[in-house]
Amino acid sequence: MAIHLARAGNTVTLAPRRMEHALEMSTTRENQAYLANIPIEPSIQIGWKLKPILMEAEAVLLAAPSKGLRELCERIRPHLDSALQLKLFVTLCKGLEKDTLKKPVEILSEVLPEYIHGTLTGPTFASEVAMGKPTAMVFAADAEGKFIEAAQEAFSNRSLRVYTSSDLIGVELGSCLKNVYAIGAGICDGLDLGENAKATLLTRSLAEMIRLGTRLGGQAETFYGLSGCGDLLLTCNGQQSRNRTFGQLIAQGESIEDLIGKRKMTVEGYRTTECFHLLCREHGLDAPILNEVHTVLYAGKNPGESIADLMNRQLKPENSVL
Repeated sequence: MAIHLARAGNTVTLAPRRMEHALEMSTTRENQAYLANIPIEPSIQIGWKLKPILMEAEAVLLAAPSKGLRELCERIRPHLDSALQLKLFVTLCKGLEKDTLKKPVEILSEVLPEYIHGTLTGPTFASEVAMGKPTAMVFAADAEGKFIEAAQEAFSNRSLRVYTSSDLIGVELGSCLKNVYAIGAGICDGLDLGENAKATLLTRSLAEMIRLGTRLGGQAETFYGLSGCGDLLLTCNGQQSRNRTFGQLIAQGESIEDLIGKRKMTVEGYRTTECFHLLCREHGLDAPILNEVHTVLYAGKNPGESIADLMNRQLKPENSVL
C-alpha cells in the first residue's frame, strides 16, 4: 500500500515494526522478507521512530495482523500529542481480536477515540497492488463528509479504484469471514474434490456469510460487494492465498502446528474461525460450513469426514437458507 500510495501522488512514510527491518529496507529499497523483487519508490521515506512520523501525518494506515493491532495502537498513542494534522486511522487487517471478539475498527475506536476510524479492504494480493495491476477496494469509516471523500481520492489512481461504503460493520465482517471459507476451499483443493464441489462450497459459503453477517449487524448488499463476494472469490481461488493454501496442506496431511510455526505471515483464518465459532454460539447462529472448518482445525476431525457430513445434512429448498 505504501508503494501504491506514493505512486498515486501522496507523501508517504513507511514504518516497519523492527528497527533492523527499517534499516534493511532503507539500504536495499526492497522488502526482501515479505515482498521481494518489488522496488520501493524513491520518494517513500522509511522510518522507525513513531513520533516524528506521526507529526507529519494526516492519515495512518495500520497493516499489522489482527492479533497485534491493539498492541500497535497502544504503542502509537503516547506519540500523538504533537500529531496536529492527524485525522484518520485506517486498518488493513482482516480478523477479530481473540479475547474480546472485537472487529479491527472497534479496537481503533477504543484505543484511539479522538480520531476518525476506517477500514480499507477488498480482493487484493499485495504483490499485484505493488505492481500496479488493476484492483478495486472498498473504504468504510465511522464518519462521512468531505474528508472521507478526499481520503477516497487519495487512495485511488488509475490502477486502484476505491469505493466507499456506509456499512462499516458489514465491510469488516465480510473481510474477516472470507478467510474461514478460504480454508474450507483449500480443503476441497487438497482432497481433489473437483470443480463442482468447489463451486458448491463457494456458493453455500456466500449464503452462510450473508446470514451470519446480517444477524451480526451488516447489510445484505454489502456481502455481494468487494469485501464479501469479491474477497471470497479471490481468497478461495488464488494461488497466493495463505488461507486457501493452509486448508489445502491440512487436507494433504500436514499438521496445523507445523504450518502455523513455519509461516512468516499470519494465517488470519485460523484464529478467525475460533472467534466466529464463539460468536455463533453466543448469538445462537447456525453456520454448518464454519462449524466443520472449526472441528477440523480445533478438534482434529478428518477433513473428508467434514465434507461427508456437510453433504449428508437434511435436504431443504435453496431459498430457505438465507
